[in-house]
Amino acid sequence: MATITELKGLSVQVDDVIYMPSLDAPDERPHPFVYFISIKNNSGQRVTIQGRKWVVKEGAEVMVVEGDGVVGQTPVLEPGENFSYNSYHVISGDAVAEGAFFGKTASGEWVFAKIPAFELSVPDWV
Repeated sequence: MATITELKGLSVQVDDVIYMPSLDAPDERPHPFVYFISIKNNSGQRVTIQGRKWVVKEGAEVMVVEGDGVVGQTPVLEPGENFSYNSYHVISGDAVAEGAFFGKTASGEWVFAKIPAFELSVPDWV
């Protein structure tokens, strides 16, 4: 397995988190949240985002979601470029989400950037 290092200058920002009850959600996880993420490449290297790993903690339950790419894409970020997208999680109660994006530099080095933890708090009016 290749060594994966945190790339200085590659960062992730959570731009917004919105409770969206109009989205489809299964009965056991009835609370959908849309989140808006920006991946910023302020390093000196081109990076292709290859995958992601999410860790969602709901009380004592921990759900890990891993996959290739980001929303079906493998964005290539030149130095100074950003990639923004939105997606959603469905939860049964208040939760905290965090994780990492994994990428490969033009020289073939595997790197990652942490996704900062953010809260998914079910509104009182629900």
